[in-house]
Amino acid sequence: MRKTLLLLLAVLLLSVASTGCGEKNPEINQFIDAIDSFCSDVAAIDAGINQIDAQSESARDELLLYLDQLDQAFQTFASIPVPADYSYMEELADEASTYMTTAVSAYHEAFGESSYNEYTAEYARQNYERAYKRVTVILKLLHGEDISDEGATIESVD
Repeated sequence: MRKTLLLLLAVLLLSVASTGCGEKNPEINQFIDAIDSFCSDVAAIDAGINQIDAQSESARDELLLYLDQLDQAFQTFASIPVPADYSYMEELADEASTYMTTAVSAYHEAFGESSYNEYTAEYARQNYERAYKRVTVILKLLHGEDISDEGATIESVD
C-alpha cells in the first residue's frame, strides 16, 4: 500500500505543479484541491494502518476502523464535482469507490469474529488493488501521462 500511496502523492504533486499557480479556472482549482485533500486523507489513513501493532488484541478492530475510513475517503473522492474538461474521469472515480466499498466489506467478512477466511481476504485484496489502480489512472491523466502501461484506454465518443 505504501508504494501505491507514494505513487499517488508523486503524481498528484506533479499534476498540481503542471497546472500552475495562476490557473484562472476556479472549478479546476477546486477539483485539484479536492484530489489533493483525498490524497492527504489516504496518506493519513495509510500511516495509521502502518502504526498498528499486529500482535495487539485490538489490531483487527483498528485495521477495520481504518479501512472504514478509507472507504469513506473513496466515497468522498467519487463525489468530487468533475469539471467538464475532465468528465472522462468521473466513471473511474465511481468505479474506484465501488471497488473500495466491496474490498472493505470483504475485509470485514474475512476478519470475522470467530475466524479468518483467506479466500475472502484475497477477494478483498483484489478489489482494493482495482480501486487504487483507478485512482492511479486518474492521477496520471491529470498529469498528462500515458496510461497504456496501466492497461487502460480512453474511448472517444464522436
